[in-house]
Amino acid sequence: MGALLVGVVPGASATVYHSQEEAFELAFGVGVPVTAEPVFLTDEQMAAVEREARVKLDSGLFTFYTAERDGKSLGFAAIESHTVRTQPESLLIVLSPGGEVVRVEVLAFHEPPEYQPAARWFEQMKGRSIEQLIPGNGIDAVSGATLSSVAALASVRKVKAIFRQAHPAGGE
Repeated sequence: MGALLVGVVPGASATVYHSQEEAFELAFGVGVPVTAEPVFLTDEQMAAVEREARVKLDSGLFTFYTAERDGKSLGFAAIESHTVRTQPESLLIVLSPGGEVVRVEVLAFHEPPEYQPAARWFEQMKGRSIEQLIPGNGIDAVSGATLSSVAALASVRKVKAIFRQAHPAGGE
């Protein structure tokens, strides 16, 4: 597993908030072993994800990270990186064993800080359906961070749609 660099580059607005290891601790707790689960989508599954999530996939390869405690699934995590305007953002998207959003955390944000939605904005995504994860359809708009919020919502929809294809029975 690779690690995200932690820190701020002098003179730049890039901020890395959490390493990959810290992200998994946020998702599952300290000391919980995490397993990578590669997903290889077929062409048909890719088309279904693109339709459902309203996003364009670059690849049919995706990775979920899973953890168990006492034989019980703690859920699934995905680290999703995308370009906001011209710079990348990385999100930790945590799903319950059944595929519900339980947490969205910014791991890194390289656009100017004023373009980053507040942590409380990400709270709106918990438990929402893919159809509700659209600006103005149950999710409040973010003044001054429109592109950031649209990109974040697209990533969460993408992760949920891929999860549905990879775990049609709900991940149990």
